[in-house]
Amino acid sequence: MSVLAYMPYGAGGIIIRVESDIRRGIPGVDITGLAEGAVREARERVRAAFRNSGFSFPLDRILINLAPAGMKKDGAALDLPIALSVMAAAGIAPVSGNLLVMGELELSGKIRPVRGVLAAIAAGLAEGITEFIVPAQNAGEAAILASEGNMFNKSARFTAANSLQEAVHALFIREEKGALPASHGTEPACNYKHENLGYRFTGCSLDENCGGFNDENTGDFCDVKGQAVYKRALEIAAAGGHNVLVFGPPGAGKTMLARRMPSIMAPLSPTEAVEVTRLYSLAGPLSNNGGFIDRLITRPPFRSPHHSASAEGILGGGRIPRPGEISLAHFGVLFLDEAPEFRINVLQALREPLEDRVISIVRAEGLLRLPAEFQLIMSANSCPCGRLGMRETDSICFCSPEEVNRYWRRFGGALLDRVEIRVAVLPPKIEEIGRQCSFNQEDTASDSSEIARRVINAVEIQKQRFKGTVIRRNALLPAGKIESLCPMNEKAENAFHKATAKLGLSGRAYHGILRVSRTIADLEAKELIEAEHILEAVHYRRLGEDPWDILSL
Repeated sequence: MSVLAYMPYGAGGIIIRVESDIRRGIPGVDITGLAEGAVREARERVRAAFRNSGFSFPLDRILINLAPAGMKKDGAALDLPIALSVMAAAGIAPVSGNLLVMGELELSGKIRPVRGVLAAIAAGLAEGITEFIVPAQNAGEAAILASEGNMFNKSARFTAANSLQEAVHALFIREEKGALPASHGTEPACNYKHENLGYRFTGCSLDENCGGFNDENTGDFCDVKGQAVYKRALEIAAAGGHNVLVFGPPGAGKTMLARRMPSIMAPLSPTEAVEVTRLYSLAGPLSNNGGFIDRLITRPPFRSPHHSASAEGILGGGRIPRPGEISLAHFGVLFLDEAPEFRINVLQALREPLEDRVISIVRAEGLLRLPAEFQLIMSANSCPCGRLGMRETDSICFCSPEEVNRYWRRFGGALLDRVEIRVAVLPPKIEEIGRQCSFNQEDTASDSSEIARRVINAVEIQKQRFKGTVIRRNALLPAGKIESLCPMNEKAENAFHKATAKLGLSGRAYHGILRVSRTIADLEAKELIEAEHILEAVHYRRLGEDPWDILSL
């Protein structure tokens, strides 16, 4: 007898058939199919869970096979499938048809939550499986796709079980009535509803951080005094998905504003929300501050790893590959605070994902691809000590030119060439710090809600422009389509040619300026790119190649 199970692997997973055979012989349990670690130990947990749940474990020779047998299997999510497979072989519980089961067993027979439940249901629906037994603590996650309106146009029926006894009871009901008992009161915490530009969500509003694991208050743009150019740059980046580098002395508000980026970003579309939530489900409980997914992530994720993070932590991978910070920032933002402090190999490894929007990891089992459609925001001091560019006469930079250049070389020219928007900032003046945020008409440019509305309008324009294609934002415009999708008037063309000739830009920088100009025009709801759009985009591109640019402010 067999039961279907699921094992997360990379950005997806594999459906496993757990087969059990009971024969006469010396009592014992053998597990085949490249079982490792927690899977090998499952036989002892299952034996104890049987006894403590009131069931008799078969006193025969039991062979459990995990198919496909050629792929390594690890993780405790196979405990419950193994237990039910043994029960089916022993005639204790009825198991028939396509049924996918997940859950870790305690010795008492209780079922613990596992990672990857949403991904398992998505994979099961794609294979025609419509019935699932999941841990009770994963019920909210399972409910996200358990509706007729999901992306697979199939209705998933699931039972959320607290214990082995409840799972067996559900199987008997399924045998009697032909279907699993549906779990009640397991609606996802946020139900997605799209209403034109409003992007309304049931039970939440535009300015709430619903999903995305930005549960803390991200604050408002007007909390940061001054920095009008930086705020404008982040608005353009949020609208077009462009990469940003901001540098300057400490205390200028670089990190404060970057962390407020989610407050101005457009919510995810329904398909994007399911994809992002699936990735967080695969990543496990550490992706949600120690908890498991209980809602659909409807806001773009914002990831800010510490500079001590390893390459595997940023890119993904490991013995059993998992999504890294780049994949968890899919359709969102990866913020590298104090970017030069990151390891050089980590910074340079960002080049390919920024270009290809996918991470390719080669393992002995084959090629693994992880999604990586994210926008990068990096902040840095202008020198190792941070004082370069300070206004105060007593804040003198003691770094030598060689130390400054060595610090800046950690970025590398290839990575900087992929950053379309560069901003140099100085600490705000005393009179700016004392100014209170108001919401008068002249101050709405610095209010997050007003910026968010402009961003959402620009995103909607891009959605209509790229309808029927895989392109989401202007930052992803392929070089072959830039000329047709970025029309300019004669004055703008002259300004563009003069600027590119003077700056001596690369081909990538050439196209980057046009992409940013396209976004600036979209923010003003203009189809034709004008000269001021070109000049603003050039202004953001000309800085950042040299740390001494901070002295020109």
